Amino acid sequence: MRYMIINKADADSEAGKFPSDEVAAAVGQAVEEMSKAGVLLFAEGVHRSALGARVKVEAGKRTVTDGPFAETKELIGGVIVVEVRTRDEAVEWAARLAEALGSEVEVRRVVEEADFDPDSDLYKN
Repeated sequence: MRYMIINKADADSEAGKFPSDEVAAAVGQAVEEMSKAGVLLFAEGVHRSALGARVKVEAGKRTVTDGPFAETKELIGGVIVVEVRTRDEAVEWAARLAEALGSEVEVRRVVEEADFDPDSDLYKN
């Protein structure tokens, strides 16, 4: 199963500031551990929202809103995708990243083709 570990943007990242050397080293160590364990598929940060855009298409009409975007707590600062056996394993890796960042991260399972099967475990409960 693939899981996406999402870290949020903050006021500093939205201002274009890089993390402290201490945080960068800790995150680098966490990513290196994921790589050595063979679970890391990719890890990428994203630039501040001022360099981005939101695109909406409604009734064939396209609306593009240039950044920056107001709600920093709703913005993504970066993503890591891991391939693991269980959700608990993904949570363990996410906890290492959260500790390195000194902030909360979100863990979400990536949709796989098999998930569209009505007999999938995702449709139970």
